[in-house]
Amino acid sequence: QCEERSTCEVLGISALEGGTFSAQLIPQVATLLQGLGLSKGDLEGFAVVSGPGSFTGLRIGLAAVKALAEILHQPIAAVSLLEAVAAEAIIKSAKVNTITAALEAGRGEIYIGEYATAEGNARHVSMLREHLYAGQEFVEHSAGLVVTPDARIAELARAAGKDIQQIERPRADAIARLGWQKMQAHTLVSPEELEANYIRRTDAELLSKSGS
Repeated sequence: QCEERSTCEVLGISALEGGTFSAQLIPQVATLLQGLGLSKGDLEGFAVVSGPGSFTGLRIGLAAVKALAEILHQPIAAVSLLEAVAAEAIIKSAKVNTITAALEAGRGEIYIGEYATAEGNARHVSMLREHLYAGQEFVEHSAGLVVTPDARIAELARAAGKDIQQIERPRADAIARLGWQKMQAHTLVSPEELEANYIRRTDAELLSKSGS
């Protein structure tokens, strides 16, 4: 429940457990609304993680939000998971003006997002760039305060003498608050414009290229 020029209050969170996310997602949304005494007609917008992440997970989440937003004629705010990580940083010094958010990407690689802070406020960051690096490249290219929920990345950063904060992985409420901020700023996308941000090519694209 987020009113303009006010705070964003999280009314409830529903966790998806097990591997059948596609079968659970919409029923869980309906159950959550019912428990709050709300209906689909009360929804005024959607916040969704557009990436980076697994191909299957992103595809399921984005397809559901596209369908709901189109049917209900409501706006979508696309949130980068790296942006959500950066927004969880605790800024202890006014000298911190760059945050590097980092996430495990598999295959020994690391997703990074570099963000500029607004007057040392991690709640309002603007993206400089997002990239995919191998471990050593991450150490060489990460700047400012490094923020990550992943232990391996935190150890790499500490070993390299980086200023590091290890946080909990952002939950749905963190995504909702960032989405609300984007809605207030009218930074929205239509269902047709909403796309996954994989940062790297999918396995299918890599195989297609190698076979051509």
